[in-house]
Amino acid sequence: QVQLVESGGGLVQAGGSLRLSCAVSGSIFSINAMGWYRQAPGKQRELVASITSGGSTNYADSVKGRFTISRDNAGYTVYLDMTSVKLEDTAVYYCNADLRRTISTYRSTYWGKGTLVTVSS
Repeated sequence: QVQLVESGGGLVQAGGSLRLSCAVSGSIFSINAMGWYRQAPGKQRELVASITSGGSTNYADSVKGRFTISRDNAGYTVYLDMTSVKLEDTAVYYCNADLRRTISTYRSTYWGKGTLVTVSS
């Protein structure tokens, strides 16, 4: 069984910083890309940032220059460093991982349950 557990969400003032973490555990052969998505009230879930096993990153235009995604050396934990946060960054942030559970299985995407980030004025 594969689990993704996010942590680090909470209340932060506009202009402040926050670090989200997501740890992947379980029976895993390899992890390809990992990413962070967010869903604000009444809106669709959207990509915030992603990172491949090779370290290539991709960001939504709305967070470029403010957020940084990274992975630990083992590749099983992904971080999202959020700086200069804005009111519109308020959302539930979800971690996902594109991985293979065994050498003979196809890649599948797994999701965490989300962590709430609330930005106050």
